Amino acid sequence: MTHRTTPRPRICSHCDGFASAAITLGGRDRHGHLRTITAHCPACNGLGILPARRVQEGARA
Repeated sequence: MTHRTTPRPRICSHCDGFASAAITLGGRDRHGHLRTITAHCPACNGLGILPARRVQEGARA
């Protein structure tokens, strides 16, 4: 008997799995640290993966 495995999560096609990025704002603060913000992929909400597709009942071959 074969063992059922869960399908691997799909990597987000918009960010290719790199869901968050640190972006410098230019310049430094008074302590000498770079000022950065974090931007998240809007398609996957910063997760890097998309939920698995569900097969509709009428679409099976």
